[in-house]
Amino acid sequence: MPRLSADTPLIHPDCEIADSDFGRFTEIGRGSRISHSVIGDYSYCDRYCDIANAEIGRFANIASFVRIGATDHPLDRASLHHFIYRSASYWDNAEDDPDWFETRRMRRALIGHDTWIGHDAQIKPEVTVGHGAVVASGAIVTRDVAPYTIAAGIPARKVRARLCPSLAERLVALAWWDWDHETLRAALEDFRSLGAEGFLEKHGG
Repeated sequence: MPRLSADTPLIHPDCEIADSDFGRFTEIGRGSRISHSVIGDYSYCDRYCDIANAEIGRFANIASFVRIGATDHPLDRASLHHFIYRSASYWDNAEDDPDWFETRRMRRALIGHDTWIGHDAQIKPEVTVGHGAVVASGAIVTRDVAPYTIAAGIPARKVRARLCPSLAERLVALAWWDWDHETLRAALEDFRSLGAEGFLEKHGG
């Protein structure tokens, strides 16, 4: 695996990147499209993801073929087709509709810290996936997912808690995802060897 960098995101071949910001130690898998989004420190997506109008927290684990912030079509108009707002592609004397694109960009999907979005899952616009949550493979998320919850299905529903509420609250309060790189390295063996409760006991959460 290539070494990740604090200075430059690792962007694999055949990606399309537009108007997006990347944190430290980030990685974007082959063939992915990232637009109008923020990818937080240590977060990555695997191959062929489509992420638009999204804010991704730190330490997000995004599997292949995930789509976040999928754009909508105008359901209330006479036509669904994008000739209405991508008009310049069809006529020399027509302009694109800037208001439509601005409205799309404002409808942000929010993905919390230390999340796992499974293969081929979809997260709709204006949905929040809380810290520590898991979205199962193939799920379509149309409503918020609470922190440290596992959600699955179409549409996605809570399957169970990932951790009991008291541990989840303590992890959110500890906010280890805000630790600096050296502190994370010092705690690496504890991340590997301790369960959540033991880790909290040792690190003051």
